[in-house]
Amino acid sequence: MTDNRDGHGESVAGLVLAAGGGRRLGGRPKALLEHRGRPLIEHAVGVLRAAGCGRIHVVLGAAADEVRARADLDGCVTVANPDWTEGMGSSLRAGLASLAGTGAAAALVSLVDQPGIGPAAAARVLDAYEDRNSLVSAAYGGVRGHPVLFGAAHWAGIEASATGDRGARAYLREHQAALRLVECADVAEPYDIDTEADLGHLE
Repeated sequence: MTDNRDGHGESVAGLVLAAGGGRRLGGRPKALLEHRGRPLIEHAVGVLRAAGCGRIHVVLGAAADEVRARADLDGCVTVANPDWTEGMGSSLRAGLASLAGTGAAAALVSLVDQPGIGPAAAARVLDAYEDRNSLVSAAYGGVRGHPVLFGAAHWAGIEASATGDRGARAYLREHQAALRLVECADVAEPYDIDTEADLGHLE
């Protein structure tokens, strides 16, 4: 496991948002859906680790105890989000808050339900990190997607504006001039696992 560091010795932490309850999947927590023989949460952690994140925080909500029991999250910091039913914004707030004081200068944020996004895309976004003011997003055909890298200078603003299922959408719209898009359509597919029909993407 390697830490992605710049010349100042600052690191970029990985942050996986994995608290969703899979309401449109009959209440099956997305973190425990199987893909290539292992839970989606293990896949998501592996992607960030392979991309170069040394510290990885995982935000859990629905069936958190079951996820901890069934998934191998060794080496990760698990973060409980008791407000997970409020949407992704609450998980983003909990995850960024958990990184305070760790020395991380940025967070590379991914979603547990996007297994079509692998290490190549995550590494491209990570490689665009410059400093604590960095704001970088993967793009697919020019359209912003995940993963997204938030420099620590932006965390307070994101936490203040992240509500419901919008996550950091409002913040990124307000800071569009500072946002760097990194095209990843040639190495990843940004589909979500949201409905029964989407389960066909899993192997």
